[in-house]
Amino acid sequence: MYQREESEYYRAKLKASKRFCHGWVKPADLPSNTEIRDEIQSLARLYEGDSRFAQLREMRIHALTLMRLLAKFRPRLIGSTYTGHIRSGSDIDIHLFTDSIEAVTHILDDEGMRYELQRKRVTKLGEERIFTHIHIHDCYPIELTLYAADKAHYVFKSSITGKAIERASIAELEQFLAREYPDLDLETAVADAEQAVDRFQVYEALLLPLENVKQNPKWHPEGDALYHSLQVFDHARDQLPYDEEFLLAALLHDVGKGIDPHDHVAAGLEALEGFLTERTAWLIENHMLAHQCLDQTIGARARRRLAANESYQDLLLLGECDQAGRQIGVVTPELDEALTYIRDLDEMFG
Repeated sequence: MYQREESEYYRAKLKASKRFCHGWVKPADLPSNTEIRDEIQSLARLYEGDSRFAQLREMRIHALTLMRLLAKFRPRLIGSTYTGHIRSGSDIDIHLFTDSIEAVTHILDDEGMRYELQRKRVTKLGEERIFTHIHIHDCYPIELTLYAADKAHYVFKSSITGKAIERASIAELEQFLAREYPDLDLETAVADAEQAVDRFQVYEALLLPLENVKQNPKWHPEGDALYHSLQVFDHARDQLPYDEEFLLAALLHDVGKGIDPHDHVAAGLEALEGFLTERTAWLIENHMLAHQCLDQTIGARARRRLAANESYQDLLLLGECDQAGRQIGVVTPELDEALTYIRDLDEMFG
């Protein structure tokens, strides 16, 4: 559960009992949900350290910002963001109460948010229920769970403790934050959160126009620049599947072609300024020189300058991926899939 292979305590216990006991186990012999949660928190403290507390505060402020936006649906913050039991990859869980899914998605659309609507069928102890979720891709993953409008005052029970779920309305969360962080200027923090830009939305906005950028068939027989970029990303993922900086360089190396095809490297770096690490920017800046290194047409001084950087071998690998990503008719991931893959890496290891 810490690694998010399972999110439901009940299913996790069933899987663990089958794996370790090779058969049926008495429910009384299994650990309680509370015991499992405490062990997950121990792992989080071991692997994530004090950074969890800064992230927790940011997630709570982000939750308040979204709840104010969706105030008409009487939002309630629940789960680890409220209780403090977060770990790497934890999401912000908010309950909304409405009889109209479209009323919620209309607001999200107006805000330019990326989201997915999911209807999830859950069977537990012989009882089947269908839940409606909206998963928002933002600075932190957000899950909105929609209930009927007349359920706003219904008492939900926790699967961990069996008691009423701890939850907070907008006013209760504001009071809670004032108690937890007495030195925090809440309104300034919320204003900053509202202005924060999701870098993945920036990446998407720069990549989408590449579909209309047709390239010289002599060098790029595969077609448009987006198809090429997705091919390069796919080759990069085969080589260094957990290196977020390298994968971003592979996916974004040609975004400048949608801005200034005559100097696409400089144009791309200018558009991405503030949204890349130094290493990713260096790889993009020098990816054209990587080809000269590979075909040995680069000057000795220029090669020495590049070789002095600790990411030189990765630059050569990026050049190889760039050259390999020029095939006609090959299957590539969709842009959404590529961005989601990198976002998941960020949430897991960031």
